[in-house]
Amino acid sequence: MQPTHLCLLGDATSPHVQRWAREMRQRGYRVSLVTARPAPVDGVEVRTLRPVRRSADWLLRAREARRHVAELAPDIVHAHYITSYGYLAARCGRRPLVMTAWGTDLLVTPRKSPWMRWLTGWTLRQADLITGDSASLVAAAAAFRPRRPAQEIHWGVELQRFQPVPWEDKPGHQLVSARAWEPNYRIDTIVEAFALLRARQPQAGLALHLLGGGSLEARLRQQVQQAGLEGAVHFHGRLDDAGMARVLGAAKIAITVPESDATSVAMLESMACGLAVVASDLPANRQWLAPQCLVPAGDARALSEQLGALVEDDALAQARGRQNTERIARDGDRAVQMDRMHTLYQQLLRAR
Repeated sequence: MQPTHLCLLGDATSPHVQRWAREMRQRGYRVSLVTARPAPVDGVEVRTLRPVRRSADWLLRAREARRHVAELAPDIVHAHYITSYGYLAARCGRRPLVMTAWGTDLLVTPRKSPWMRWLTGWTLRQADLITGDSASLVAAAAAFRPRRPAQEIHWGVELQRFQPVPWEDKPGHQLVSARAWEPNYRIDTIVEAFALLRARQPQAGLALHLLGGGSLEARLRQQVQQAGLEGAVHFHGRLDDAGMARVLGAAKIAITVPESDATSVAMLESMACGLAVVASDLPANRQWLAPQCLVPAGDARALSEQLGALVEDDALAQARGRQNTERIARDGDRAVQMDRMHTLYQQLLRAR
């Protein structure tokens, strides 16, 4: 028998899309990918759309996407990100059709205009299955009255790669942010909080590691320079999983303080590595962290105080890190989540 052909629509440069493709190939699927941001993905046939430079371009890529999907003739179409690739998949007219919300596509973009809200609702109602990685995303999808209730499936953590390092082997007080250097993720707030923390505890041997990369790099480097933090803040940019695991393994505290978010894979990976995590007080983060680990988004002083409490009390930081590792071992295994997704795919195929 021929393997089930899964056609993904999504950003080929995204590690999340690449991981999804890899996980499904490991479960026996033939995987293809239609994308406006091409990148090689092992074992995956990549079909490239013309580049998208502004939001309206997505409306003009529907014919290309439909042609590629028709030529590929997959058994399942699965779009990642509702207000871009989800729209394209909805215009392709092939079923079963799965859509996965990522966060901003349901929590922010539909609020920009009545037109975007209408288009988002129309797109979601074309799907046979919708998934989101947090209860807040599932609730946001429900507000558009889709054909079926959305399922909560999160990205999970590759537990064989992201594991705790003995606390006593961690050098000094290393802090890490693994979020993109884009406005929503408030890396500027992290740098400001770190400057306040370092001024209060100059002898603590503090270092801040910034992973992720993004459009704000020049501005962030200028902020670091103006604050006199050049020797204490390290810009790593985008790292592969092995590089991320190495930096996380040396750190004790992870920081993720976006203004809007669903379940963050970077946060789950930090938890799996046994780091104490400080996060913005958002519904998705409340699913994973206790209230004392949360701070208001954009509040550098509150963030600095929370970080300072962990630096001053190493036993507290270690205890929170241990609790995080236990939580991910119980609820955060990527293999379990992808097995659930495989089951949902098979249910859709049987229902055709």
